[in-house]
Amino acid sequence: MRRLVFPLVMGLVGCALLAALGIWQLQRLAWKEGILAAIEARIADAPVALPAAPGPARDQYLAVRVAGRFTGEDIDVLASHRRGGAGFRVVAAFETDDGRRILVDRGFIPEPLRQGPRPDGPAGVTGNLHWPEDTDSYTPPPDFARGIWFARDVTAMAEVLATEPVMLVQRSGSGAAADFAWPQPVDAAGIPNDHLGYAVTWFLLAAVWAGMTAFLVWRITRRPV
Repeated sequence: MRRLVFPLVMGLVGCALLAALGIWQLQRLAWKEGILAAIEARIADAPVALPAAPGPARDQYLAVRVAGRFTGEDIDVLASHRRGGAGFRVVAAFETDDGRRILVDRGFIPEPLRQGPRPDGPAGVTGNLHWPEDTDSYTPPPDFARGIWFARDVTAMAEVLATEPVMLVQRSGSGAAADFAWPQPVDAAGIPNDHLGYAVTWFLLAAVWAGMTAFLVWRITRRPV
C-alpha cells in the first residue's frame, strides 16, 4: 500500500485542481453572460440625445438619436459581408443641428458601388455610440493613395475628418441616411465568450488525469512485491 500513496495523492490533487479550474470557468461564464445581457439591453434602450462629452468608459453602446447633415466627407474601411462579399464600411462626418461634428458609421456598401453617389445633406440617424477595438499591431496603416482604411480607428479618423472622437453606428435613418448602405448595427455577437469551451477543456483534462492515475495504480498493483 505504501507504493500507492504518492500516485494516489498526486492523482487526487491533480484532479481537484483541474476540476476547480473548470468550475471557475463556469463561474466566469455566468459573469460574462450577465455582462452580455446588460450590453444587449443597453443597445436596445430608447435612444437619447447625444451627451455633451461622450466617452467609451461611460457611453459605450449608448443608444442615441441625432439630427443634422452629412457633410460629404467620409472614409472607406475595408470590410466584407456575408451577402455582399468584399466591400467597405463608410464612416462619414456628420454635423449636428447644434454645430457639433461626429463620425457616423453609415454601414456597408459592396465594392462595385464604391464609386456610386453618396447622399449627403439633411439626415436623422439613430444608432449606438461605439469605440471599436478593431486595430492591433498587425493592422496596416491607411492607404491614403487609394482612400482605403483597414480598421475603424475612431481617434485617427476623427483627426482626418476634423470631428469629435465619437462614432455613432447607424441602426436606422431618415433623409440622406436612408437607403444608402446596409446598416451594420452594434450587437454583442462579436464579443468573445469562450468560457464554456475552457470549462469543458479543464474537465476533460481532469478526466484524463484520473484515468492516467487509475492506470498507474493498476500497473503498480500488478508488479510483484
